[in-house]
Amino acid sequence: MEKSKVYFTDMHVTENENLLQKLKRLLYKAGIEQIDFEKKFTAIKLHFGEPGNLAYLRPNYARAVADVVRELNGIPFLTDCNTLYVGERKNAIDHLNSAYVNGFSPFSTGCQILIGDGLKGTDETLVPVEGGEYVKEAKIGHAIMDADVILSLTHFKMHEATGIGGTLKNIGMGCGSRAGKMEMHSSGKPHVVQDLCVGCGTCRKSCAHDAITIADRKASIDHEKCVGCGRCIGACPRDAVVPGIGNSNEILGKKMAEYSCAVLLGRPQFHISLVVDVSPFCDCYPSNDVPIVPDIGMFASFDPVALDVACANAVNSQPVNSGSLLDGKHRDSGDIFTDMHPTTDWMVTIRHAEKLGLGSSEYDLIKI
Repeated sequence: MEKSKVYFTDMHVTENENLLQKLKRLLYKAGIEQIDFEKKFTAIKLHFGEPGNLAYLRPNYARAVADVVRELNGIPFLTDCNTLYVGERKNAIDHLNSAYVNGFSPFSTGCQILIGDGLKGTDETLVPVEGGEYVKEAKIGHAIMDADVILSLTHFKMHEATGIGGTLKNIGMGCGSRAGKMEMHSSGKPHVVQDLCVGCGTCRKSCAHDAITIADRKASIDHEKCVGCGRCIGACPRDAVVPGIGNSNEILGKKMAEYSCAVLLGRPQFHISLVVDVSPFCDCYPSNDVPIVPDIGMFASFDPVALDVACANAVNSQPVNSGSLLDGKHRDSGDIFTDMHPTTDWMVTIRHAEKLGLGSSEYDLIKI
């Protein structure tokens, strides 16, 4: 079986070509023009960034991708779905305001923004998942399923629950409606290590479901209310909130792969991933930290599975940045993502996506 092709270019520029021009050249070299864009509505799925976080991709990159779609006579729009957790992107009005605050607008990107699951996150399409182990019918933002072509533009980073925040997470988790996100997260129930907790209340502020209470300067989580989104894990400054014992992160990774299948299988698609500002946590947080590794470059492929593996391998080949959260930690696993988030295994999603026929982890890296 022929390996998938992943195209790569580094972040170096010349007098004749800046990064945005280089990104466009990467897309054409990777064969994006093989897709029939003629008068086709093209969803460019990306993350607009939570206000306060500065690691998200600049809107200039989105403009470059949209320009290529227009050059190929497509009709691009930028999209994401509303979040499950408390924050500035949990409904379409706040979400659009956040996008504008972070520089995304029709004026800066040259195309419109549509929030995929509507005003309150309830505008969804039910999509059967053939061969789904956990999900039989995924709840996907309607505007995304209504598009003719799906492109993903991903900021590749680390993630506290899935190990990596790559293309499959951008598509699988990102395209789920609010109810879809709850379905993916519902198997995980974190708990508080009481000896480490100082009762600061940071976890409670991050919880959208009023599941956390503080008593006698100690936090506790009501598992009847908790949906397992994991926001409290990343929010805790003392590492006192930890994932539940068991395979909850594994189930989350598999559900995410099944949601990715619902969005992608049988549809024209193309994927771009930028391995820059590789932050230790998701862009959903209203802050970010020192990048874990140096900036690496830009990747593109028709295969989302191969793309994620190529990006992860590229990160694992880099030295850890001095002063980052991973600096000084023991690297017994040989995998930077596991070292940063020991309870995660990013390959769970990869293996499950392969099993479902979404792509291959075997690839040839073609540098331009």
